Amino acid sequence: MQNTDILISGGGIAGPALAYWLRRAGFSVTVVERAPAPRPGGQAVDLRGAGRTVVERMGLLAEARALSLDQRGFACVDASGRIRARMTADSFGGEGIISEIEILRGDLARLLYEATGPGHETEYLFDDTITELDEDASGVTVGFRSAGTRRFGLVVGADGPHSVVRGLAFGPEREYVRPLDLYTAWFTAVDGPDLDGWFMMHNAPGGRVATARPGRHSGEIKAGLSFRSPPLGVGRRDADAHRALLAERFAGVGWETPYLLRAAREASDFFFDSMGQVRLDRWSRGRVVLLGDAGYCPSPLTGLGTSLALVGAYVLAGELAAAGGDHRVAFPRYDRVMRPYVDRAQELPPGGAAGFAPASALGIRLRNLSIRQVNRRPMRNLLAAQFAKAGDIDLPSYPLAAAR
Repeated sequence: MQNTDILISGGGIAGPALAYWLRRAGFSVTVVERAPAPRPGGQAVDLRGAGRTVVERMGLLAEARALSLDQRGFACVDASGRIRARMTADSFGGEGIISEIEILRGDLARLLYEATGPGHETEYLFDDTITELDEDASGVTVGFRSAGTRRFGLVVGADGPHSVVRGLAFGPEREYVRPLDLYTAWFTAVDGPDLDGWFMMHNAPGGRVATARPGRHSGEIKAGLSFRSPPLGVGRRDADAHRALLAERFAGVGWETPYLLRAAREASDFFFDSMGQVRLDRWSRGRVVLLGDAGYCPSPLTGLGTSLALVGAYVLAGELAAAGGDHRVAFPRYDRVMRPYVDRAQELPPGGAAGFAPASALGIRLRNLSIRQVNRRPMRNLLAAQFAKAGDIDLPSYPLAAAR
């Protein structure tokens, strides 16, 4: 077998999922992660469609279900908190806005880490990052911020939409990330309103959105504040500027927004970023390949990022195993299997950013009306087609899937 030593950049979901399958196939795997440990908490992600099938093939579905959030569904509320439209969790066979299995991103990442980390022969380098890639005919020499210089057969960038690996191997982020002119802050709030099990969303004119959903622990709320805007001149890591911007943009917005703004000031897990899609004509260059959000982020608007990460990890590992580690064969096959699935997943829901964050009061009323019409045509057919994308791939049955 060729290229037996593989480096994965990114210890979130895509990276550990790939490590799991590569170890099953007999590769030696190292994962480098910028954070000092697996990141806890985070917002809820979906296990649906083919992504759920991959977790089942890993033998981890029962454990994922045990970690899932208890949610009644999705509801749009007005400034006084009255529900104006809703979609229950069992809508579309449990594959609607709220899927059958919703799990905190950190809980899923921890589950995957525990299936690959200590005792499972995958090496993890925490609190470190790649600084240099030097490829030659027989491998890649990798420079790390802390771990010095090491040698690998292949390098996988599974390090998100702002991928370090993509920047080093493919070029500047601006060439591959398409902004949606939408910004979002995510954070955890405590001691807030009783949501009665609902994921609640309040829209205000000007393309502003406040969201709150139950966390896994009593009194915990997973919150979000989003707004539409052309590109802003603020640094990605300037949290003080981000909080000040939110206070300005959401001044005077009703519902529980004042509480959410206070919670954002105090949250230890506060995160702010622009929404966009990552698009490349090829996901590999020589011995370097991209996986998940690093190569094909669909944006949170689609709800399909986790599915793409899990399925992409399974397919990439399967093709490498089938090719005996020959990246010249495996990488193009990975692209051919995944490309149609990714292309469909990157199609935004009806209305795109404007559907999520309407600019006018009339737009908000029309969007709420469309949600109330989910069980009637044509709205039901439009939404059913969007939700069905998660399973819109015929997963190959690679030999590595049989073992655990």
